[in-house]
Amino acid sequence: MTPTGESPRSRLHAVRRLVTDPPVGAMIGVLVLAAAWIMLSRVAGTAPQSSVAPPSPRTGFSAPDFTLETLDGTQLTLSDLRGQPVLLNLWTSWCLPCRVEMPAIERVFQRHRSDGLVVVGVNVTSQDSEAAARAFAEKLGLTFTIVLDRDGLVSDRYELMGLPSTFFIDRQGVVRAVIIGGPMSEAVMLSNIEDLLQGH
Repeated sequence: MTPTGESPRSRLHAVRRLVTDPPVGAMIGVLVLAAAWIMLSRVAGTAPQSSVAPPSPRTGFSAPDFTLETLDGTQLTLSDLRGQPVLLNLWTSWCLPCRVEMPAIERVFQRHRSDGLVVVGVNVTSQDSEAAARAFAEKLGLTFTIVLDRDGLVSDRYELMGLPSTFFIDRQGVVRAVIIGGPMSEAVMLSNIEDLLQGH
């Protein structure tokens, strides 16, 4: 007998009763699982996290990459433009708001090209034609790069919901603003571009 008058066997029996008693046993099981979960979560939380958001045509995410042919037959890859602010505009020749806002895009490009601004006009050729895109660019005197989305890949990647659609992409390749529809005013363009140039 122990000094308290309780034998080791009776103590063991009491512990066994606690564990096998359904409410107490369940509580012990929950506590064990909770402790295990905390330990696993702590280990998982120490894994290095990527600082770059996955590609998505949304504000705060990396702009989906693509490679398309330009009107002059060369190739343009969006990710090659890292280090420069980019205005990416999706358009077609038959889209009236596209036609209305294009001269303003050209003016903004001319104003800020010396600051490193790149303008990429993505003709949604899958809903247009190469000949119409070329005629459109020539008629409006566009000097920025026009690329041809012949199979609609970029339209899909950028989840095209309306024309025109404009994406302001910073020097790190992150989308900082999205404008769906138009025509977009020159003041809105300039405001967003100045933010890109200042690194906001």
